[in-house]
Amino acid sequence: MSEVNSNAATGETLVSFRGVQKSYDGESLIVKDLNLDIRKGEFLTLLGPSGSGKTTSLMMLAGFETPTAGEIKLDGRSINNVPPHKRDIGMVFQNYALFPHMTVAENLAFPLTVRNLSKTDVSERVKRVLNMVQLDAFAQRYPGQLSGGQQQRVALARALVFEPQLVLMDEPLGALDKQLREHMQMEIKHLHQRLGVTVVYVTHDQGEALTMSDRVAVFHQGEIQQIADPRTLYEEPKNTFVANFIGENNRINGRLLSRDGDRCLVALARGEKVEALAVNVGEAGEPVTLSVRPERVRLNGQSESCVNRFSGRVAEFIYLGDHVRVRLEVCGKADFFVKQPIAELDPALAVGDVVPLGWEVEHARALDPILEAH
Repeated sequence: MSEVNSNAATGETLVSFRGVQKSYDGESLIVKDLNLDIRKGEFLTLLGPSGSGKTTSLMMLAGFETPTAGEIKLDGRSINNVPPHKRDIGMVFQNYALFPHMTVAENLAFPLTVRNLSKTDVSERVKRVLNMVQLDAFAQRYPGQLSGGQQQRVALARALVFEPQLVLMDEPLGALDKQLREHMQMEIKHLHQRLGVTVVYVTHDQGEALTMSDRVAVFHQGEIQQIADPRTLYEEPKNTFVANFIGENNRINGRLLSRDGDRCLVALARGEKVEALAVNVGEAGEPVTLSVRPERVRLNGQSESCVNRFSGRVAEFIYLGDHVRVRLEVCGKADFFVKQPIAELDPALAVGDVVPLGWEVEHARALDPILEAH
């Protein structure tokens, strides 16, 4: 496994997008000027809301869509004019796309027979890949006789059976229920670690992206807003869109008072002042949005050491098993959330209580202003 990960770490590029654009009507760009390097052996997820350009980018890489401008290179050579079946790319879609009239074994043999492998080679590889996805017992069944999770594993095996250097997955777990989906996330992640194949994965599910990926590219309106490892993306969003799209986020609108290096002072609507990290701000006097994660807010006595301290009125408790979300009215905002592990929650806390709360400077990020309509 160390060998696989060092591969991704050396940063050898397998795929590069250079100035890639895509328009269907010649007017509006679904993908605008995409520049992206995908490293050998990495698990890269393209994440974003629908219509953000992530699937279109994947389809251009697969060869099902042609870029309007720019160039896509695979292993150093341009593939703009290479048909999909000649790109040596495995594909897994949400709808499995298995042949219903073929057994599992025949489905898996198909990509090998079209590549003219010998019979012995074919049966060897089919056996190996069936074992890999733990479906040895199902070789002679038809897709219609399998559950959704089993069908998805066959689709996965079929994308891996001809040992491509790159596997593309478009919302492959979208149709599965939550528990199975989480199980499959780990299966795919572990397969990736074992095989060292490069995976490009498309999803709009941020939890899935954070769980599975080495790096995540967040798409919005045809552009990558930020690309980073999951932890950096969550803890250090570069702008308001990323902060809101990944994880939960308290947004407070304010005005920039002053800036000193990487810190700044922000005035809120009712005159309160907040010290924050200056991440994406303009000039003094201009509007900014503060971003504070719910799990970074401290209540009662725990807030005493915080530079930023306020009081909030408890409005609602939302019980989620291992933690509780407490909705408070803070700084004139009715939907300010604090996330507390059950073990840390003060059992005496009740709706209507006014409590002190606070957060550290490094957990408040001053970002570009957001229009309230969003």
